[in-house]
Amino acid sequence: MTQSKIEEIIEKLKEVYDPEIPINIYDLGLVYSVDIDEEGVVSILMTLTAPGCPIADQIIMEVHDKAMEVEGVKETHVELTFDPPWDKSMMSEEARLELGFF
Repeated sequence: MTQSKIEEIIEKLKEVYDPEIPINIYDLGLVYSVDIDEEGVVSILMTLTAPGCPIADQIIMEVHDKAMEVEGVKETHVELTFDPPWDKSMMSEEARLELGFF
């Protein structure tokens, strides 16, 4: 159950976009980890492109809500960290190509 649920959650997180960058937060490399326990409690560790992001609360709430859409998820905890700080190298190859970072 766990790995397939994690994959479902990741697909949902790919629907969340940083409004300043037209790439989803997962491909931007903002999601550091996604875990789910046997009781359906999800833990997401993520960052933002900048610590002073004015819509941080909105992005975190959207991440929470998207994870809760997955069947079997009972609870979701989103933790924000800036260690390690985000940089362009964390982006997926597809995202770097789309933004012209090659």
